[in-house]
Amino acid sequence: MTAEQTVLLVDDNEQNLELLEVYMEDLPEVRVVTARNGLEAMAKVAEESPELILLDIMMPKMSGFEVCKRIKSDPKTRDIIVVMVTALNETSDIERAAECGTDDYISKPIERKAVVGLVRNLLAAKARG
Repeated sequence: MTAEQTVLLVDDNEQNLELLEVYMEDLPEVRVVTARNGLEAMAKVAEESPELILLDIMMPKMSGFEVCKRIKSDPKTRDIIVVMVTALNETSDIERAAECGTDDYISKPIERKAVVGLVRNLLAAKARG
């Protein structure tokens, strides 16, 4: 991994956001930025140019589906890795996430080792090109 990579955590639930922040402490080479809704997430993408986003789906103002679709349809941001994090686990939700262009999908409740391992592996793969 490069010296420092930025991960954007997006969730409207404060407890979920805090939990993800704690989990990211296992990755000292990662700089964490947070957003609490889809509109804020889009602003942070423009400001911070994150390498990876852990994105909640069900949020006010703009859903994770819409955020992902916008990121993946913009040539400037389409290479950002987007991992959808959600309590939704119906096949139709997974298919919709895939249609939006998500790179991966994690169901809640999130296990620390699983999310840390996934973020580490995705960032390492991206750094290798």
